[in-house]
Amino acid sequence: MATRGMKWPPETINVQKFAESRASELESLHSIVANRLGNDFRSRRSKRRRTTSFAYKAAKKRCIRRVSLDRSDNANKSSSNKDDGGENARIPRRIRRRAQLRINPEKGFSTSGDGTKWLRTHVWHAKRFTMTKLWGFHLPLGLHGRGRGSRALLKWFRHNVLIHDASYHVAVQLEGPEDSLLSILGMVLVPSPLVHIDDISHSVKSGVIYNNAMLHHVGAPVSKPVAPVIYMWRPCQNTDTEVAHDSEGCNKPEITECYSSFRQLWVWIHASAFREGYGVLKFACQKEMDERGILINCISLEGELARLEVMGLKAFQLLQKTLNPVTQISENSRHSVSKADDNTKVKRFSVLENEEHVSSNAVLSLTVMDPRTLRNGKKTADALESESTGVEAVIPRDGIDEQCASEEISHKDNKSLSLLCSEPGGDRVLSGRDLWDARSGISPPVEESILCKEKHDLQKNFFCLGDPTSGTLNASTDVQCSRYCPILLLKNKNQKGLDIGWSIILPLSWVRAFWIPLVSNGAHAIGLREKHWIACDVGLPYFPSDFPDCDAYSCFKATEAAASNLQVELRPPAIRPLKVPIPPPWDSIRITLNRGFIKEGDPQVCTEHDSDSLLPNSECADCNVKLRGNLLDGFVARTSCMLTDFLNEIQGNHLLLFPNKIADRNTSILKVVKSGDVPGQSQNRITNIIYNGKLCLLRVTLHAYSRGCFEEGAVVCAPFLTDISSSTSRSENIEGGLQIPQSAVTSYFKEQSSGKWELQIPEDDNDNISHRWPIGFVTTGFVRGSKKPVAEAFCEAVLLAQLRQVQWNEMSVKRRRKEIYVLVRNLRSSAYRLALATIVLEQHEDVEYL
Repeated sequence: MATRGMKWPPETINVQKFAESRASELESLHSIVANRLGNDFRSRRSKRRRTTSFAYKAAKKRCIRRVSLDRSDNANKSSSNKDDGGENARIPRRIRRRAQLRINPEKGFSTSGDGTKWLRTHVWHAKRFTMTKLWGFHLPLGLHGRGRGSRALLKWFRHNVLIHDASYHVAVQLEGPEDSLLSILGMVLVPSPLVHIDDISHSVKSGVIYNNAMLHHVGAPVSKPVAPVIYMWRPCQNTDTEVAHDSEGCNKPEITECYSSFRQLWVWIHASAFREGYGVLKFACQKEMDERGILINCISLEGELARLEVMGLKAFQLLQKTLNPVTQISENSRHSVSKADDNTKVKRFSVLENEEHVSSNAVLSLTVMDPRTLRNGKKTADALESESTGVEAVIPRDGIDEQCASEEISHKDNKSLSLLCSEPGGDRVLSGRDLWDARSGISPPVEESILCKEKHDLQKNFFCLGDPTSGTLNASTDVQCSRYCPILLLKNKNQKGLDIGWSIILPLSWVRAFWIPLVSNGAHAIGLREKHWIACDVGLPYFPSDFPDCDAYSCFKATEAAASNLQVELRPPAIRPLKVPIPPPWDSIRITLNRGFIKEGDPQVCTEHDSDSLLPNSECADCNVKLRGNLLDGFVARTSCMLTDFLNEIQGNHLLLFPNKIADRNTSILKVVKSGDVPGQSQNRITNIIYNGKLCLLRVTLHAYSRGCFEEGAVVCAPFLTDISSSTSRSENIEGGLQIPQSAVTSYFKEQSSGKWELQIPEDDNDNISHRWPIGFVTTGFVRGSKKPVAEAFCEAVLLAQLRQVQWNEMSVKRRRKEIYVLVRNLRSSAYRLALATIVLEQHEDVEYL
């Protein structure tokens, strides 16, 4: 053939020699192109994105303005250079801030001029979100706009995955003897880990799962609450663990006591309550040290650890795509494998194979490869090189605890993930360097420029353009940086046991290395506003908005009120909206409690029938109760024990309240509803209650009976039986429902000169007919787009019990419901809407949050 004598092109081409041999051709081509473009090789403005080339006048004005500004800047620079000899020229703020934020220190946050901290993802968020200064951080509030988009967000949450940078949460590390740490937790946590001794408490203490609790000042549960927290124990290195397998294949750990009494504990606190919570923990540790004469360390890990929250249906698939766990193989294990039987093989075990094997609130300790080096979600460049040499990618032994014994998982003896995670310290097989040793220093990730250079070199080698004799990285770079990161995975769930997502705890210097791959693989970033929507949709309280008994709530609402007043003042007086109290006047509930206006009657006359109501010592003089402000003078019962203790204190055991963990089969709410006998049915009112002066609030969920949209700050009122019958009966349904006069809307709550809001008692007879007395307030309103709209509210416990008794006494057995009928009115509206209130504490313990 004619092609038999042709030479094939070489496999490698020297670009420099190739260009020299064809220099004349390239020069002629360059001259032709230059003449055609007029020596302007920039892309045409009409071809650029986001330009205004079509608007000639606007572009011309902007060009003239830019030229004038450049001339003035050059004149100023020349004059300043003449003065200081051309040195110390000031760099623009944009360049200075971008350079500062690109720095990736191993610990600590970068700060602005006023000391406000920047998240490691601040540059990414600032381009896409509305930023706000809150709790000492620059935080993403939400997407740009008017705060809409909840419908699309909830749809994304149900079908895809969301991500939120929660690095503003701070961990406090406690170190000391185990019994002393348990004693400290018993002083400040509700529910106390010392009260319930069951399998869950053993799993928490062994480090298998984490737990939620409410942090109080020393003297819990009667002391003032601080904030909801998450606490987790470091797994014991030496434990005697036996695992029992039940008939269903589930693994239940039976853990004996730990040989080493020295333990470590993490308590995660929200940034809004960190100073108060850290002070409480330090005071409790000091008290324990004074009593026992031992040493207990209470250390803040602020600026050392970060937390990323991944939520949604496909959260686990995102972790599978982004994270690549690796095993740890020590020299001893390699030696033992070489001597093992030929049929036994070491199998690389991944914890991200099946989500069903991971229990709720599980804590998984892993070491993963740098997610930036993953290709198509499979393997890293190092893994590709190791495959070519036939060596498995393992973690180097630098800095690994020598006491950690690695394990081999064979094909014959392949335990499930739940068994592996149920063994304290067993997850160390999957961890290179434990994240619990973050204070001793964890190597930061490889710089982005080095990874880009490596990627460029790989592409050149693929096209046979690289130099095989060129070296890779400097030895100093390998020592300072790492390609493996230790992390902790926390599986989150709501109070009904449904999975919400995962939390990733990692070193602060690795946040950027994880953030971009997670977003690139399909995660939709959200801010504080969107996170609040998600919390309401899944039925979890959101801190601090849904914790009115905490100081963080008061500070947050004060900031919100100041911002709201500023926005109102910017508007003309003619179009200013009606001013509403922020926060709600919680003490106005005390008037309803003192009077006991639950039945229909004249609210201005304290009859003998009313005086024998809730409070045996109530008199007409109590009508002139002066409120002490908008702050809550009371507490929120979040556990069954707290509610039971309150009922015992006021001698109200006969009240129709059924705490979840206290009620048995005979006294459960469903048993009482189905039976015709109601406790206290023979009594006209609830009597013999000793009031202790403080309000006891219960968190309730509100569902609109037929129509209505409840907003944040709406007042929850006690309905009359006629209100319920007129709204539930079709024949008696009144068009528009119960309403108050428009004049009463502005005078229902009145702001005093001191800034306090007081409940105004109506004097007109017409206003008395439509006036309903408050029993609580809504803290989180409806989220638009939710399939089952629900609002979060807090109502007084005794008033709820009285409402339930009145409604059950007057209704037939078939019409009784475990929910309580209430009326809800938005503060800027005149219409009352009937709603069904469900007490959360009658369903489950109310200590979890989002």
